[in-house]
Amino acid sequence: EGLIEFYDSFKEMFEFFCKNTTIHGTIRLVCSDSNRMKTAFWTLLLLASFGMLYWQFALMFSQYWAYPVVLTMSMHSEPKMFPAITICNLDPYRFELVSEHLVQLDRMAEESITFLYGIKTSASLFHMNEKNIHVKDLSNMGNLSTSSFKLSQNFSLFRMFDHTNRSGRKHSSVGFRLCNATGGNCFYKTYPSGMDAILEWYRFHYMNIMSQLPVIINISDHEEQIEDMVYSCQYDGEPCRPSDYVHFHHPVFGSCYTFNSKGTDSFWTATKPGIPYGLSLILKAEQKDHIPLLSTVAGVKVMIHNHNQTPFLEHEGFDIRPGIATTIGIQQDEVNRLGGNYGKCTTNGNDVNVKLLYNNSYTLQACLHSCFQHIMVRKCGCGYYYYPLPPGAEYCDYNKQPAWGHCFYQLYNRLRNHHLNCFDQCPKPCRESLYKVSAGTAKWPSAKSQDWIRQALRHQNGYNSTSNRLDIAKVTIFYKQLNYQSVNESPLLSENLLLSSMGSQWSLWFGSSVLSVVEMFELLIDTLVLSLLFCYQRLRSKKT
Repeated sequence: EGLIEFYDSFKEMFEFFCKNTTIHGTIRLVCSDSNRMKTAFWTLLLLASFGMLYWQFALMFSQYWAYPVVLTMSMHSEPKMFPAITICNLDPYRFELVSEHLVQLDRMAEESITFLYGIKTSASLFHMNEKNIHVKDLSNMGNLSTSSFKLSQNFSLFRMFDHTNRSGRKHSSVGFRLCNATGGNCFYKTYPSGMDAILEWYRFHYMNIMSQLPVIINISDHEEQIEDMVYSCQYDGEPCRPSDYVHFHHPVFGSCYTFNSKGTDSFWTATKPGIPYGLSLILKAEQKDHIPLLSTVAGVKVMIHNHNQTPFLEHEGFDIRPGIATTIGIQQDEVNRLGGNYGKCTTNGNDVNVKLLYNNSYTLQACLHSCFQHIMVRKCGCGYYYYPLPPGAEYCDYNKQPAWGHCFYQLYNRLRNHHLNCFDQCPKPCRESLYKVSAGTAKWPSAKSQDWIRQALRHQNGYNSTSNRLDIAKVTIFYKQLNYQSVNESPLLSENLLLSSMGSQWSLWFGSSVLSVVEMFELLIDTLVLSLLFCYQRLRSKKT
């Protein structure tokens, strides 16, 4: 009894608690026992306060378990690495292995345009300047020889009249029909614009032709030198070096060069903002009409992106017009996401279920393309030509897979409508850099300076200045300022803030502290002990 305090009754224990606890208002329950109305009033008031307190607790916990975030923005100013810049000449190669089929496709396109619009185009319009790229060591290609492939006549363009508009004119669309392997399920791939339909129809045949090429093509012995596309390159007033760029070929956008692709060379560290300290390029923007129906744009494709990132030129980037000087100012933003319970993101892509088909760092586009290609190979039996292949797969060819177009376009529509699970499997990066771009243009060279500029390029770079065509362009890319904005996610309700809010609510309704909570636990324990003692005494009394 010296160690444990015993009570003779529950009433004595309750009166002791009410007189000695630090919770406000409880003493009124025993001090007003002679006035039952006041006792009932304070009892109801305390019970209502308890109810409001735990209702507020429930609201706070529901908000905490929803894991909301708040965005905090901060500005930083420090020297940083210049972004990677990719440029393409919009002039894809005509490889010798498939050049004959490309010429046949051009003639089919001419016939289709004549059928649709009554316009007769000469064959020379499409391939008068063709330059075939010969690829060595293809004698053992076997079934990939030019004689094994035949252009299909089952995908002809047609015009479909849909309805008549208010002015009485018939509304038509242009497209081609795609069927499954049995021919029982068909749909029409149509476009309101005949130009879009012809381009898509041409690309569909083009992918089948290009599937005859080997997956890995070594064009290093035959590629154009960078001097054939870039007449002048300077960064921060210094000439560019051969180690500053890497070359690759895109089947649609042609010969491409990426400057500062790795982002590890201190030469590309930006220490000052402004036009004189950026990247200045004089580019050849000549349209040779190698494969003109792949793209109707003349000029140069430019994309600004992060280092070690695959440039997806079909989704991003912008076109540089010939005969124009373009200045592009860039502003960098950094986005840091929390991940975990606060949102789905990945640090480096290792925890993503999709196996990336690109050798560069993780990006959302790389994951989506890889996911779609895996599904394409599984569902259609072959891979989409513009994306890398998984091991053991082959690119689609309607001579081998006649129904792959039907399968592909249906899958692509499902992806675009978010009906495939690729968007669920591909989270955003937890940390990424975004570049906001603003551009200005001016005619270049001017009428009074074009003669001496063309002469200088002719003597220095072998530029052919006999033509008056606008076939050169100037591009300057620079940081507008070295300040960059960092957008960080932080929990709206952290553990510390949750405890602080709970303490504030407890103090509001009872004016007490954490020790008051301990007193309530003590009261519960005493009630339990006293109940056990009474039960034990009752059992003993029955036995005796």
